[in-house]
Amino acid sequence: MRPLRYSINVTLDGCCDHREGIPDEELHRRATETIARADALLFGRVTYEMMESAWRLPSASGGMPEWMEPFARTIDAAKKYVVSSTLDEVDWNAELVRGEDLEKTVRQLKSEPGEGLYVGGVTLPLALAERGLIDEYEFIVHPRVAGHGPTLFAGLSKPIDLELVDRSELGSGAVALRYEPRG
Repeated sequence: MRPLRYSINVTLDGCCDHREGIPDEELHRRATETIARADALLFGRVTYEMMESAWRLPSASGGMPEWMEPFARTIDAAKKYVVSSTLDEVDWNAELVRGEDLEKTVRQLKSEPGEGLYVGGVTLPLALAERGLIDEYEFIVHPRVAGHGPTLFAGLSKPIDLELVDRSELGSGAVALRYEPRG
């Protein structure tokens, strides 16, 4: 059974707006390694459309620093599952999953052999956490106070107790904290 891992950048005050992190070379290298280890990525519609517009090759390669190119190539090549009840079709090496089939589909994907699945974003991880489907949470906490949202897990129906399993500091001052659900 392969685990479902959630990874997100967040500021000290809980903001997970992708524009508020510190997008340096080390962070991109770390994200590239993470995505390269994944059998597939799981995105909601908003995250999928945002990532596709930023990283789909060949258009993504123009104008970016050279150190971002490995990330662009890796995410471009990754297998993706897109959870949406509003999209009619997806491409970019992606398969559409209907929202009403979420739990069944994710349980099926997790039951297959492999190294693991990764999910990003805000809304979809909330739905997955509610169903107890996330096996590992990674929060990359940036040394910044954004003063706005969105925030993680707003509306979660019950607390999820986590156990710290790894911690690493990045040169920017960000700290990557990896947790697993207790019990």
